[in-house]
Amino acid sequence: MRAHSEPRTERPHDLEDLQHRIASMDTQEVVDELGRLGDQRRAVAFRLLPKGRAVEVFEDLDPAIQAELVEALRSEATAEIFAALDPDDRASLLDELPAGVAARLLGGLGPDERALTTALLGYPEDSAGRRMSPRVASVRRGTSVAGALEALRRAGDDVETIYTVPVLGAGRVVEGVVSLRRLLVSDPDALVEDVMSPAVTVEARDDQEHAANVVRDGGYVAVPVVDHERRLLGVLTVDDAMRILEAEDDEDSARVGGSEPLRRPYLSVSVLGLVRARVVWLLLLIVAASLTVGVQSYFEAELDAVVALALFIPLLIGTGGNAGSQAATTVVRALAVGDVRRGDLLRVVGREMLTGLLLGTVLATVGFGPAAWVAGVPIAQVLAITVVGVCLLATTVGSSIPILARRVGIDPAIVAAPFISTFVDTLGLVIYFSVAKVVLGI
Repeated sequence: MRAHSEPRTERPHDLEDLQHRIASMDTQEVVDELGRLGDQRRAVAFRLLPKGRAVEVFEDLDPAIQAELVEALRSEATAEIFAALDPDDRASLLDELPAGVAARLLGGLGPDERALTTALLGYPEDSAGRRMSPRVASVRRGTSVAGALEALRRAGDDVETIYTVPVLGAGRVVEGVVSLRRLLVSDPDALVEDVMSPAVTVEARDDQEHAANVVRDGGYVAVPVVDHERRLLGVLTVDDAMRILEAEDDEDSARVGGSEPLRRPYLSVSVLGLVRARVVWLLLLIVAASLTVGVQSYFEAELDAVVALALFIPLLIGTGGNAGSQAATTVVRALAVGDVRRGDLLRVVGREMLTGLLLGTVLATVGFGPAAWVAGVPIAQVLAITVVGVCLLATTVGSSIPILARRVGIDPAIVAAPFISTFVDTLGLVIYFSVAKVVLGI
């Protein structure tokens, strides 16, 4: 049972109030409002939308919310909305639906639309091919500028975009691109090949985040999607690229914080859904944290000899965990936006080691006086040396593990802050007690 479902029957004045409210909203406001409603009220509110508006709103909903609406409505109107979606949006929705419902909706499409949609479903789930639009305007390289403009007029609303047009050679191979602006200002009798620009493309099996970064970093309106022989398959537009990057950023943020991404508006997630997103990570972190308990048990004699050492364990654990999390979060973000690559490991680790050394020195200097006043100079010396070592260790581990994870094909966010923090806590205690044994002679 969902936490925000409302089984009550809607009264006439409730419906009138709901209809009045959504009628005064723009499309994005309606999308946000539907994300805040329980299943039943969401379905009722969606039914109140005019057909054209319903299609616009449906296109902007999260796929998980779309799937729930399809199952809640189960009507001819749903089939019409599904048919009005672009093929890439249909593919995202079908990923969320039960097999029987997906088959029913696909079966209701015309042959051409069904072929376009099933072609996208043949690509890996997180690939550029799954997110591209196969409806793309293109021109042959021998076409005149006037002929290209006429072709774009005929294409009209049947293609995803007319602002960036791939120029094709033999066998539909992409040889360049030309913008609508360039066509409009060029001599109508000139050939397209004379005014086109070199084409930046992505392959259909490329990771969707990589493809989206290509669009964003290049400032492109759209980028052609090709096969391994550079034959045109579709186009990835800037709006789809931004959706991909937003979803990837949400996923990284959740995993850096030790949770699974919700993939839908927060208020539409049940309490059990929130528990499922977090409990596995917490169980894993409890197991990892048991290493810290084991270290303290191993050095029990040292703790008994100098009880004051125990006073500073929370401080060291917090400092090491925070320093490691800072480094890991910074590097994960840098990897995501392309500032850091897999080959930059030594360069990044060197910078972070120096950063950790300086941070540790500053913290040790600031903390030495208070520690000496509370526990004496010898303990303060142990603490100062340990803080420097822990910060150096934390930034080294925090910066290297995400890059190494990327090298072996693991999402860096999965192994980021929570696990690094636990790992640093354990080794930090080993450093602490080892330094104490040497300095204090215990």
